Amino acid sequence: MAGVPKRLTEQQTKFAQLLVYNEGRMTATDCAKKAGYAEDSAYMHASRLQNEEKYPLVSQYIGELRAELQKKYEITYESHLKELGQLRDESRQNKAWTAATNAEVARGKAGGLYIDRSMHLHKNVSDLSDEELDSKVKKSLRRYGKIFAGVEDAEILE
Repeated sequence: MAGVPKRLTEQQTKFAQLLVYNEGRMTATDCAKKAGYAEDSAYMHASRLQNEEKYPLVSQYIGELRAELQKKYEITYESHLKELGQLRDESRQNKAWTAATNAEVARGKAGGLYIDRSMHLHKNVSDLSDEELDSKVKKSLRRYGKIFAGVEDAEILE
């Protein structure tokens, strides 16, 4: 692949480590800021650094770090779901309904039953013609269409 660096920069390495080791406690933007990216462009860097097409080495390193953690703590998808199920059942027995509900929602999220994603457009689209806007929307839907559950391609791209 032409133009792809052969190794990570110090900032990229720090970003990946902060992202993985602070998962759930820091946003990707916060990780980018702490890694040394400028405040006004941290959101953009955080997003791009996680894009496998733009930064394959960063994405690969993030995956390696996550795999190390998973191995270290012996967390697997199956064990995670089992533990959440046990927490739910214990909470039910103790009539701790909120805790039982939260455990079940967490199981659903882990199982992919809930989709919590958003897209951010950072371009002023008011200057585009209807044709240009349609083209950009169709391109985005082709790329990200899988996140729209229950919508057929034919419906989107008509």
